[in-house]
Amino acid sequence: MTTAFYPGSFDPMTNGHLDILVQALNVASRVVVAIGIHPGKVPMFSFEERADLIRLSLGEVLPDRLADIEVVSFDNLLVDAAREHGTSLVIRGLRNGTDLDYEMQMAGLNQKLAPMLQTVFLPAIPESQPITATLVRQIASMGGDVSAFVPKVVRDALRRKLGR
Repeated sequence: MTTAFYPGSFDPMTNGHLDILVQALNVASRVVVAIGIHPGKVPMFSFEERADLIRLSLGEVLPDRLADIEVVSFDNLLVDAAREHGTSLVIRGLRNGTDLDYEMQMAGLNQKLAPMLQTVFLPAIPESQPITATLVRQIASMGGDVSAFVPKVVRDALRRKLGR
């Protein structure tokens, strides 16, 4: 049984995140979705809200695989958090060459820190390549329609959060 570690901020969960999570479930039998908590950043959604949105989003597309994910938080090194959760793979989504350059650097550093942890790169589908959680938050906060970029449950949560 292979367990993968899929880290990110997921603030909020986007269609791109969901696509990579679905792909990760094709690679691993179990996925630990790890929400990074950064003391210097104030997220739009709390950890609990993000965890719920991840589960609800996956439930819309793969309800039979909900039991195969665990949502956790981490505030330490990715490699240490991955080891703490007994994972052997780190999942990283790639949207473009810029992502690849950055992720290759991180994978190399992680390999030095934790040689037994393998990084797996998964390509984003074309529709989700321009999507970032930062852009989604900006568009939503300015009253724009983010329906094409996020699962329906996330769109609704954004509307509630922003009073729209």
